Amino acid sequence: MKTNNGKSGSKAPEVLQPSGPDQRGGGSLRERLQNRLAGFFPPDRQEDDLPVATKGPVSIDTLPAVSLAAAVPDPLYIFDRNAEILFANEAANRAFGPISSGTSLRLKFRAPEMHELIADAIASDGSSRAINYSERVPVERAYRVSASSIGDGTELFVLLFKDQSEARRIDRMRADFIANASHELRTPLASVSGFIETLRGPARDDPVARENFLQIMHNQTQRMARLIDDLLSLSRLEMKPYLKPSGRVDLVQLLDGVVESMRHLAGESGVTIEKAFPSTPIFVAGNHDELVQVFENLMENACKYGGAGGRILVSAEQAGPLEEVRATVRDFGPGIPEEHIPRVTERFYRVDVETSRAQKGTGLGLSIVKHILTRHDARLSIRSKVGKGAAFTVHFPPLPPGAASRPA
Repeated sequence: MKTNNGKSGSKAPEVLQPSGPDQRGGGSLRERLQNRLAGFFPPDRQEDDLPVATKGPVSIDTLPAVSLAAAVPDPLYIFDRNAEILFANEAANRAFGPISSGTSLRLKFRAPEMHELIADAIASDGSSRAINYSERVPVERAYRVSASSIGDGTELFVLLFKDQSEARRIDRMRADFIANASHELRTPLASVSGFIETLRGPARDDPVARENFLQIMHNQTQRMARLIDDLLSLSRLEMKPYLKPSGRVDLVQLLDGVVESMRHLAGESGVTIEKAFPSTPIFVAGNHDELVQVFENLMENACKYGGAGGRILVSAEQAGPLEEVRATVRDFGPGIPEEHIPRVTERFYRVDVETSRAQKGTGLGLSIVKHILTRHDARLSIRSKVGKGAAFTVHFPPLPPGAASRPA
């Protein structure tokens, strides 16, 4: 190599790029690949051989293979019979880091299953083989990796990574959801079944026990009905297309209505609801009914789990027209331990299982809240200290200038 002054000098290994120079000579990587893949393109059709005046739109027959490889959105490597990398697309550099020219795939990916896949691809007759491969740093990712030869006689091979991380995460969520839902339904069903057997046997002629058992059975069936309603509500939210609500809602008016509708439940819990709203409207983009469901769930939770504090404070504020809108439901009860806060919006997650069931909770309320707010480009933040209550704040983006004055 030459330095800028024309003299020989040392240079750090060059990061492999589609058109970067090959340290072993023979021109750029792009030129080497094009030369070795020239058999795919008829000589009389190659773009570089055409007179300048006749050059037009590139056809599929003359498109360089490396350009196609560079356009692939998944990580892709082209390597030779020595398992040396000749080309890495941008997706591969982002996923696994940039590499130097001529790096061996066996050094880049040291897992035995990857070595076996590469060896099989080099020794095969052109057939493709795929394996599952995981990267655990910097974050855990799961891939389906396939390797195959490129054409006939090129002695070039391709290694393609398909990211399966999201699909596997969804599969785990589905499995967990089914397991949790089955458990939540099985408990009241077992209770109802047991009391039916008791009523048919020992309590057949005991009117006091019969009335007591029938009340318990009624409560359990109500619990199952609430659980099914919440499951259906969550399912409907997930099935809706991810379209932003186009309506305009006066948040002050909405919160005032929800507070009034919740006073009966608050009275049963021995809680008073206090309001801290401005006298003027605060408009947000949203679906009225869905936002009512959000704040009903938050206030119901505050009554059930923060009722020991005796009061709930519901507030709304916006510092300026271009500032976010914040609506907070705060209780003064026992609070939530810090380690539980990141997980309270997960389906069926409960800080205290026995208390939740005693309060007739389904474990889905905050999950529904999170799904609705995601559709509204809003978010939920939770602040709590043990013994000092918990505050659930909904953050709405501001309406665009002038939108608040337009009719809904």
